[in-house]
Amino acid sequence: MRVIQVVIVICAVLVCVCATAQTAPKSQATNTTGPTPLILEKNEGERRVWKMGPGNPLFILKVDPKNGGSSHLVLGTEDLKPGDKIPAHRHPGSDEILLLQSGTASVLLGDTTKEVHAGTTVFIPANTWISVANVGNDNVSLTFIFSAPGFEEFMRDSSVREGEKIIPPTKEEMEANVKKHAHAVIYQ
Repeated sequence: MRVIQVVIVICAVLVCVCATAQTAPKSQATNTTGPTPLILEKNEGERRVWKMGPGNPLFILKVDPKNGGSSHLVLGTEDLKPGDKIPAHRHPGSDEILLLQSGTASVLLGDTTKEVHAGTTVFIPANTWISVANVGNDNVSLTFIFSAPGFEEFMRDSSVREGEKIIPPTKEEMEANVKKHAHAVIYQ
């Protein structure tokens, strides 16, 4: 008799657990598979080096679908040495915000060119031409934020992880990469 009572109690507990799991709010049920909260120091994140350009500058992808699991944002940092430039381009599928952390830069935004300094915020609506040139004597430290993923995959395809061998792409490889990612970036 005692064994039957224990079995009944176990069955009742299992029924309650199953019913609770099926009626739990979706936000609770998806927490274990959703984005991962991150706290990253200045130099932490996915450190990558551009394959092309003078000096092969470093950039860091900090938050995106692969780093933290965000399906809505991309955030990263990049430093431009004196004389370095981000060539004119636009992003068809996302807005961008640039936060100038240090240095002096000339920013072309649409039809406007302006010299900017540390503390400047540049809002770049989708499809707006943007170019940034370091015109000062110190590094320009930038933080970039995109409203939608996409461009970070172009960045990955155009770079290597820090410490990996850099093999500059051929002109044909660069053109193929730009074509592959035309949904995320268009260069002048």
